[in-house]
Amino acid sequence: MTLAGIIARPDLLAALRSLASLALPDAWIGAGALRNPAWDALSGFAPGTNPPEDIDVVWFDPARATPEADAAIEARLHALHPGLPWSVRNQARMAARNGDAPYASTADAIAYWPETATAIAARWTADGIETIAPHGTADLLGLILRPTSPAKAAAMTARAAAKGWTRRWPRLTMAPTNRSHP
Repeated sequence: MTLAGIIARPDLLAALRSLASLALPDAWIGAGALRNPAWDALSGFAPGTNPPEDIDVVWFDPARATPEADAAIEARLHALHPGLPWSVRNQARMAARNGDAPYASTADAIAYWPETATAIAARWTADGIETIAPHGTADLLGLILRPTSPAKAAAMTARAAAKGWTRRWPRLTMAPTNRSHP
C-alpha cells in the first residue's frame, strides 16, 4: 500500500482536479480525505467504508483570510462537484484559532495539525499529483496515532475518542503522547 495508490482513487482525483480548477494560492486537500482511505485500505476494508466527514480544503492567502472568502470558495466547489462535503479553510486565519504562532504557508499550518497521520495533503498540478507530509507518511501507513508535538497530545486524544478511530480501525495504535514525532 502506497500513498500514491490511495490518492489515485477516481473520487479523490476528481476532487483534486475540481480544486485545481479554481487556481487558489497554495491550495490542497488533506486530513481525513487522505487518512481515512489509507486506513481503510491498510485495514483490508472496501473503499469508502469510512468516508471522511468532509473534504478538507486548505489554502493560504493573507489578503483573503475571512470566513466569507472560504464560504464563497466552498460554494464554487459545490457547484463544480456537488454532493461532496467540502470544508474550506484559509490557513492564514487559522493559527489564532488553533493557539499557534502565525503560519507562513499551508505546509507550515499542516505541520501543526494534531496528529502526524492527519498532517498530510495533496493537490493536482500540471505535473500530476503533489503531496506534502511535514511529519512523513510512516505513521499514516503504519496505522499509528502520534501527536505532532506534546502540546497537541490532548487534542489528538480527544479527536481520536470523539471520532471513534480505534473502534473504526481496530489495528490503529496510539503512540505515547509525551513526545512528538522523531
